[in-house]
Amino acid sequence: MPTYTYRCADSHGFDEVHPMTSVPDASTCPECGGDARRRPAAPHLSAAASSAYGLLDAAARSAHEPQVVSSPPGTPRRPGTGVTRNPLHAKLPRH
Repeated sequence: MPTYTYRCADSHGFDEVHPMTSVPDASTCPECGGDARRRPAAPHLSAAASSAYGLLDAAARSAHEPQVVSSPPGTPRRPGTGVTRNPLHAKLPRH
């Protein structure tokens, strides 16, 4: 939900979060209790790509909602036997 900025007659500024479908033009100042009007503000746009935001969101989500696995990971792969079947490899020097 977007954040909206309000300011009362005594110049107290504060922010409130409202859904875009029901944004009040005025609110009550939390400091003095007076009426506060909504102020125009610049939108918070970003030059970051959506893939970067996806990574940030996934990292933030994993801190609070880690993925649950149904079983432990499989056995690690064993290294190869070290024997080659290529006849050209027989001519290479051995260490």
